[in-house]
Parts: sequence; C-alpha cells; structure tokens
Amino acid sequence: MQSSRRCHISWRFTQSATCVASFVLLALSGPSFASCPSDLTGDGIVDAADIASVLGAWGGPGSGDITGDGIVDGADLAAVLGAWGACPSGEPPLQRELASVQLASHPFANFVQSFNAGSTVFVSLDPALVAGVTNAVADVYVVANRSQVDWDADAVLVDARGAPDVVTFGATLATCVKSLATTTLLAGDVLNIGRGYDLVVDLNRNGVLDTGDVIDGRGDAPGFWMVASLTAAGPLAVTQINSFDTNYAPIISTFQLERIYYPTNIQSLDPLPLVVISHGNGHQYTWYDYLGQHLASWGYIVMSHQNNTGPGIETASTTTLQHTAAFISLQASIGGGAIAGKLDADKIIWIGHSRGGEGVVRAYDRIFDNTFVPVNYSLGDIKVISTIAPTDFLGTNSATPHGVPYHLIYGAADGDVCGCPDNDIADSFNLFERSTGERASTYVHGADHNDFNCCGVNDFSGPAGTAIGTAGAQSVAKAAFLAVIKYHVAGQQAAKEYLWRQYEDLRPLGVAGTITVDLDYKDPNATNAIIDDFQTNSATTLSSSGGAVVLTVSNISEGLMNDNNTSFTTQTSDPKNGMVRGRTTDTTRDVIFDFTTPSTVEFTVVPVLEDFSGSTYLSLRAAQGTRHAQTVALAGTLTFSITLVDANAIASTINIGAYGGGVQRPYQRTGAGTGAGWQNEYEVIRVRLTDFLAGGTGIDLSKISTVRLSFGAGAGSDKGRVAIDDIMLDKD
Repeated sequence: MQSSRRCHISWRFTQSATCVASFVLLALSGPSFASCPSDLTGDGIVDAADIASVLGAWGGPGSGDITGDGIVDGADLAAVLGAWGACPSGEPPLQRELASVQLASHPFANFVQSFNAGSTVFVSLDPALVAGVTNAVADVYVVANRSQVDWDADAVLVDARGAPDVVTFGATLATCVKSLATTTLLAGDVLNIGRGYDLVVDLNRNGVLDTGDVIDGRGDAPGFWMVASLTAAGPLAVTQINSFDTNYAPIISTFQLERIYYPTNIQSLDPLPLVVISHGNGHQYTWYDYLGQHLASWGYIVMSHQNNTGPGIETASTTTLQHTAAFISLQASIGGGAIAGKLDADKIIWIGHSRGGEGVVRAYDRIFDNTFVPVNYSLGDIKVISTIAPTDFLGTNSATPHGVPYHLIYGAADGDVCGCPDNDIADSFNLFERSTGERASTYVHGADHNDFNCCGVNDFSGPAGTAIGTAGAQSVAKAAFLAVIKYHVAGQQAAKEYLWRQYEDLRPLGVAGTITVDLDYKDPNATNAIIDDFQTNSATTLSSSGGAVVLTVSNISEGLMNDNNTSFTTQTSDPKNGMVRGRTTDTTRDVIFDFTTPSTVEFTVVPVLEDFSGSTYLSLRAAQGTRHAQTVALAGTLTFSITLVDANAIASTINIGAYGGGVQRPYQRTGAGTGAGWQNEYEVIRVRLTDFLAGGTGIDLSKISTVRLSFGAGAGSDKGRVAIDDIMLDKD
C-alpha cells in the first residue's frame, strides 16, 4: 500500500488532519495483512491503541517500526491502518491441487503439473470438499513460484500477468472448473525447460494469501510448470566439429573418429554433462546431427563415435566404453581446448541405436559385473541409458540395464529390428522389461528403423499412408530424449509428465497431431505398494500381494510375456499372442483376457496395503491383444473403469476414457501371419487417487478393501481383449 506523495513529503500527523483522513480512506480500501504485526498491543485487534503506539515512537526506532526500516514513520502508520480490525484467525490457507486440464465427464478436471507453452490452464475446486466455493466470486492469481519461506515472509499476491482472473464458481463439480488467461505466460527459463508458477484462489479477494484462500504450490515446488517446446532448439548457439580423430591407443585404429557438438559459449557456462551416441550396424557416426545439435543447444556436450558393430554386441560395447574414456581424457585438445574444464564427467548419458543400443546396455552390464573397469569414470557416473530400437543378441543375463534409469524409443514400422514373433533378437522390448530401475518407453506408430538417423535405408514396413517419415519421427525423438535427460540428469520435474502422460493428454509442441505415440513408464523407487504385478502367485484367483482375485472375464491367461510361436495369427493355443516382450529365459509376466458382456476383475486389498491415502496415483499398464477377434471388432481405443471400494462399502468409479486417452489399438501392420495388427502395445495409465474423492463420494482412502476393473457396456468399450500388468500405488 502506498501513501499519497503529498502527505509523505511533509508528514505531520498533528498538523494535517486532511492528510490523515485521506490516508485512512486509502488504507481501509486496500488489502489487509496476512498476519498481525500491526497488533502492537497484542489484544488481537488492530485499532486506535495501536495507532497511539506508533505515534508514541514517531521518528525513531522501536516497537512501532512495523516495516523494519529502522524508523517509525508514515509507512508504519499505513501498515496499522491497512490491517485495521480483528486479526486473522491464524489458520493457514488450504493447500490442494488446483492447476488442471478440463475434462468432459467425471471427475471433470485432471490435476497435472506440466502445460505446453501457450496452453490454457484451468483452475478447479470441488464445492463438495472446499467450503465457501459454491457460487463464489474469487480472484485467481498466477504467481511466479515462491518457496515456502518466501510465502511465509510475504503473502501479498502479485500476479505474473499483471492482474488476476475474476472467476465465478458454480454449484457443481463441472461448473467449478474455470479457464484462466494463461496463454501468454512465459515458458522455460534459460536451460530449464519449465518455468514454475503458484496458483492461488483468493476467496476473500483481499489480495493476500490468508485464511480461507486455496493455494497450489505453497511448498518449494510450484503449482504448475509452463514448458517450452521440447522439439525446438534451446537457447544456446552450437559449435560442431565434424570429425575429431582421438588417436586413442585402446581404440581400434579404424574406429577412432568422433563428431562433437557443444554450446559455442561453453566457457561461460558451468561444466556440462556428456551425451555419447553409439550408432548401429551399417550406420555412421555422422548421421545424428539433428540430435547432437538439439541437445547441445539445451546445454549438453554431445559426442557421436565410430562404432565397431560388425563383429557383434561385445565389440560395440567396448567401443562405447573406450570412446567415453577417450573423450574425458582428451577434452583439453578438443576444439583447441574449447571444452577444457567444462565437461562434467560425473554425468554421462549413453544413447545407442540398434546394435549400438544393445551395445550401450551391454557396456553398462560389463561395468556392473566388474568385467570392465573404466579408467576415468565409474558406474555411478552413467546417469541414464537411452536406446533406439535395440537388438537382443545376448539375451537375458547380458543385455540388461539393471537399475540405471532406462529409456527405449522404437518405431512400430521398423523393418529391421521388427518386433517379430519369430526372432527374439529383433524384440527391443525384451531389454525394457529387464530394467529394474526407473524406465520409460516411447513407441511410435509409422516410424521405421532409420527414421531416427538421417541417412539409413528406408525400411518402412507399415500400412500404406501411415509413414510419418524422418521429420515426424525425429520430432518425437527430440522431445523424448530432451525430457528423459532433463528429468534424470538435471532433475527438472517439469519434464516428468512427458514420460508418462498419454499423448492424447500431453503432446509435446512440434509433434504433429496425427502421430500416434504410446508411453509406458514405471518407477520402482516411487512405488508405495503393489496390488498385483503377476510375478508371483501364478493362480489367476490370487494376486501377487496375497489377496483374492474374483473375475468374470473370459479366456484369462496369466504368465510370461512371450508369444510362444512364430506367428501373430490368433490361436487358442497361444493366449499370449503379440507379447514379444521377453524370451523364455526372462521373467516378465502379466495377465490377458477378453470380454463381450459387462465383466469385472476384482482385487481384494490385503490389510497391510489398505491405506491408499499416502500415495498419489493408482497406476497400471494395459495393452490390447493384437489380431484377436474382439480387438478387431472393437477397431479402436479401448476404455474401462476403475472402482475403489472402502471398508464401509463406499465405492467410487472413474472411467479411464475421461482423461482423453485409453488403450491404443495395435498398429495395423500386416505380416507374420494372417490379419492386421503388430505387437501388443503397453501404455501406462495413472489415476490421481484424490480424483476418487471428487464430488464428495465420501470414500475413505485410508481403508480401501477392493480395487475393481470393470469392462463392457456401461463401464467403457463394449468388447475387447486386454492385457493388464503392474497394478500399484505410486507416491509420485
């Protein structure tokens, strides 16, 4: 609050009654303070007694110095007048999720954290759960992210857009989801892909975060992120060295060359992580400019090296191991010393393509098994491994990423590493399923093996008219790689939802709306409880957590994710048709079934797991069974409903289709038998547990007795064949 300049210049309280009057009116019309520093007498009321205290200390220091500037003056008097009346109750503002995407059906709002630049953010409050919302008029502020300490020190609301939205809430859940004017908000912040904002519903409209208000983001984390385009170049100019000869003795003489990319102004930056790209068989180290340029522009040093893939995976892994060591050792001689001292060798990312993809996984496995000891880096320095359509020559025990964060990107129209049922070597998802750490996959319809480099042969093997080409595939790849690295290496939480939110819900800017992408994601470190992962207790009537399973679906089969013949043709003798995600020596398991009438699979929650209130999401992954009669008949995205039931028999149901996605129809590729449809495409579905409270259901999340999956008319798609895995509770 500001006083009149005319009063401030020659303030004399006793000599200027007119100025006092105008000051009082101005103060009373302004916002009140969140706490009560102006209650100098401590009686719980800011009144004339407090004015007297200020006037008694006028002109010097003392208890009347409310503003803390060392002198009691007009600013302190203004503070008293601005806080006039009873002090706030002291109850903190309500903290809950507010930033959301509007949905067409219950629960009407999807509370999320990341929004593409230029998109509309919605604010949602549930009148059944938050007092004072029904038919309320409120000011909604978008505030530049503040920490908990900052909010405690300064509760005055300053909108990042210049002024708050004035919102009129309704009386129902659907009418309490309101759009905000957010399309002009700044996105990203230098090398951070996201810019954080807190969201405040100022219900008492006093311009201060105080009792009765609602905030999303009062802690250190923001309420939401506005995210820059992940496909667009970053803010840094890039220098490219087309060919650098390492002349490094351990490397075979014919595989010494590297192509290098780094920020031109690297000497003004902090040390940067190293990204190593290992090409596939018949490929060249010069074929990944799109990726090297992109990542370097976002603050990484990128090196693509010649790779000795011809003899096999072991030599490919050796080349990656040795080139990583060479680059660290030779940094002072690269680019005339341009990157000397600017390489953070404690943060290394390995990206591999085809045999090079399996090669980087094998390289990690060799360090893990202590059969290769790097000279100037260690296992812990490898922060993430990402593979493009990797092979699986070595199999279960040798091509495994163990617990390192792992990412797979793979084209459904790949004519080389095809995902065929007759060749384990060509099944990239084998490596993904072996991962025991945080893992994410990006499965791209219409992309072939060489769309992820510049110059490989066209091996497109999908239906006519579905090819997305190099530009389309590389737009997906640039977004995926950047999100994976920014999340795992830089710890940027704004990137995380790009790893798991369905593309129908969150599509990176720059990726065409016609491109279909399935995302699968799992983080064992964030798992609070596993209801059923089908790894133990193999009877279909008993979950892996020990609870009873009651089901009315048809043709159920629980077991290894391995298509047990050489064809994708549907056969009753092969219930796991289309599951090319594990060899017979692997252990990854799931359940698959079909339905044509209303049917359920009901999991009894064992008592030790009944408290869902400490978790954030109920998570599972699902896939349609390729070429099955019910999948063919459905001919589209499959949806179903999830119901939680508590100990008091109160139930709450959400249809997964409400969030805009569902379980994708398999890519309609032919071959490997009769019919159309390629491998079964798992994608993750995560439902925020508080969504089950929406509308005042009254369900007790601390005492959940049953998780029910409902299929058929009234619950979602009226028919289908679906595989389910990893039903669990995630804390984030």
